[in-house]
Amino acid sequence: MEIHTLDLGFLDLENAIAAFVVEGPDGMALVETGPASTLGHLKVALAASGWTIADFQHVFLSHIHFDHAGAAWAFAEKGATIHVHPKGLPHLAAPEKLYNSARMIYGEKMDELWGPMHPVAGSQLHAPSHGEVIEAAGLKFTAWHTPGHAIHHIAWEVAPASGRKAVLFTGDVAGVKIGNGPVVPPCPPPDIHVEDWQASIQLMRTLPAEILYLTHFGAITDKKAHLDALEQRLLTWAGWMKPYADQQTPSEQVVPLFEQFVAGELAGLGVDEAGLRRYEAANPAFMSVAGLLRYWKKKELR
Repeated sequence: MEIHTLDLGFLDLENAIAAFVVEGPDGMALVETGPASTLGHLKVALAASGWTIADFQHVFLSHIHFDHAGAAWAFAEKGATIHVHPKGLPHLAAPEKLYNSARMIYGEKMDELWGPMHPVAGSQLHAPSHGEVIEAAGLKFTAWHTPGHAIHHIAWEVAPASGRKAVLFTGDVAGVKIGNGPVVPPCPPPDIHVEDWQASIQLMRTLPAEILYLTHFGAITDKKAHLDALEQRLLTWAGWMKPYADQQTPSEQVVPLFEQFVAGELAGLGVDEAGLRRYEAANPAFMSVAGLLRYWKKKELR
């Protein structure tokens, strides 16, 4: 098994969004597609190794957010089966509601950031159950439902047919880590749930895979330290946000305060200006404000 990490050049930044080509004894599979706005970068990256979109018969998505799944339709058009969480499948089959909702957030930046999203035929969508094993490219892909960042999230454990030397493609549930910077939890609305996320972190701790592959960005070899740091920062960020939720502070007032808090935290851990831009592209502060304020409001209502 060989894994190729492809930098999709999101917003002309390095190491912001990745897709992964997984080579097995019987072909190749793709994990994540990135957004349609980076489809050109993805095609160039594939062509550098002599590959095209049509070479992939299986695409494995961690979840349906645009930065992970926005270009899935392009692979389906060439015949690929798209594997996605059961709660995400309807939104790929009929993406209008998802797309229009995002346009309300991003406005005129929608096309630049994400590009178009077209429907995927139902016959080319597969929604695995928790723990289901899919054989592709001579490898075993196990779907672990891992909510917390999104209710429609899967971490894909991939291993040779023997089951040894597994790796785990974690989407966003194992956080964002750019270069040598710290891991941070992406917390966009509407599904952030801290306790579910902690349970998913615990599940990842128990899986045999020791190498994590983050969509933002790349391989992590010290799984325990990484997941411990992620859980601690998730709790820190949620705790920072709670007083503003209790006081019902409008999110537009919280955003600049949270941006300052996160930038100071990252700078204190050695992240330079270029790194801050990559972190912000991969994990916008205003989205985490909206997600965590919503989390506390929903928790209060339960």
